This record gives sequence, C-alpha cells and structure tokens, in this order.
Amino acid sequence: MTENITSVGGGSRPDAGVSALKGRTGAGAPAETRGRTTIADGVVAKIAGMAAREVPGIFSLGAGMARAFGAMRERVPGGGGGGAVTRGVKVEVGEREAAVDLDVVVEYGVSIVDVAGGVRTNVINAVERMTGLEVVEVNIAVDDVHLPDEEEQAEPDEGRVK
Repeated sequence: MTENITSVGGGSRPDAGVSALKGRTGAGAPAETRGRTTIADGVVAKIAGMAAREVPGIFSLGAGMARAFGAMRERVPGGGGGGAVTRGVKVEVGEREAAVDLDVVVEYGVSIVDVAGGVRTNVINAVERMTGLEVVEVNIAVDDVHLPDEEEQAEPDEGRVK
C-alpha cells in the first residue's frame, strides 16, 4: 500500500510548493514504491494548461492583460516565452489533492457550458492520470469570446523596400 505525503506551502524549506508521493520502504516492498517522487506545482499547471488547450472551442488561456504581456514577452528575444503553457492557469496542491483555476477565451458560436464541461473532464483526467493526485475542482472563468473578425494583426513579412 502506498502512502501519499505532500510538502506544500511557504517557508524557507527547499521543497516548498511540491507534492511528494512517498511509498513504503524495505526489502518486502515492491520496487515501484521504494523511494519518493515529488511533483512541483508548475508541473501540474503545465499538464492542466495543455489539457485545457486540447478542447475544441478554446481559443486561448489567460485574461486580457496576461495575454497582452505574454505576447510582448514572446516577441522580445530572450523574453521567456516558455510561460505561455501556464498562462491563465493557477493550481493549488494539497496533501493528496489538487485544485485548478483557469482563465479562458472561447471561440464565438460554441456552447460555453459544453466547452467548460469538456475542459473540466480533460483537465481532471490528465492531471489524475499523470500525477496520481485527486483533482477536487476545476474552476473556469470565461474572460472573453474570440470573434472571427478579431484576428490578430500580423506584421508584414516584407519591408517597405526591396
């Protein structure tokens, strides 16, 4: 039998903000339970972000300002565009459970209720399957609806002169 132990919270501990799954030890314990596995909050956030983006009807994640700053960061060389996966995702990891909060933008014309249900199902399945943590809730805030005529203005690839 595996015992789940979690280390979360602040303080000056080096393992703050991670979930630890610890198994039995000793010669009689199965090999897969010998030792400790830690899962950082950022890992759970990435899993949830990727799972939410897989659902049809989701245009993007993140509230308006977060998306705007993220777009600027991605254009600046060395600006750290790697945070795009977790933009709009907040997680709280407890002893054996996790809670996920998502800010989403949906496509115009889709059923928001159906999209939210699909996101919840996909996020719960992905996080529980990949981490072993029980997801107790997935809260979804729909911040905007993407309209077809709101396509982002692309910068011209060609200069003014040739």
